[in-house]
Amino acid sequence: MLKPLVQNVVVAVNGSESSARAAMYGILMAKQQHLNLKFVYVVDTATLKRLTMSHFLLEEENVDFAQNLRADGKKYLDYAMMLAKKKGVNAQAELLEGSVWGEVISAADKFKAELILVGGSGTRTFGHAAASGHFSLADKEIIMNAHCSVMVVRVPKIEQLFRIS
Repeated sequence: MLKPLVQNVVVAVNGSESSARAAMYGILMAKQQHLNLKFVYVVDTATLKRLTMSHFLLEEENVDFAQNLRADGKKYLDYAMMLAKKKGVNAQAELLEGSVWGEVISAADKFKAELILVGGSGTRTFGHAAASGHFSLADKEIIMNAHCSVMVVRVPKIEQLFRIS
């Protein structure tokens, strides 16, 4: 018997509308295809460290920013988990710290994910979005360096699909 192509999915959550749509998409996928689902939020301590080392931030500011980002991350992960629960989907959530793209890829590897979902803004084609900079640096790095497939979610009516499913 042929093994399913996808069993484990990681959704990169960052608090943006597009990552919320990616979470909804992942929840619907998990519900329809009985997949294992994990939401990951990364506190970008790598950037905070660089900003502190370049004296753009004071050490105390770095600590405050990191605490605020942890609180935000918990809130976004709680929201994604609440959405999953509403649809009867068991999911996991993990709050990590470090380089966003590196931690997302590492989490996907540990979860044995065959697919990472990231949010996409608008309805641009990949080539246009990549050329015009409509992907974050973290998204670009995830797409280029992941050890599994990466899907940019651009379903404009996902909220409506989510409500009716």
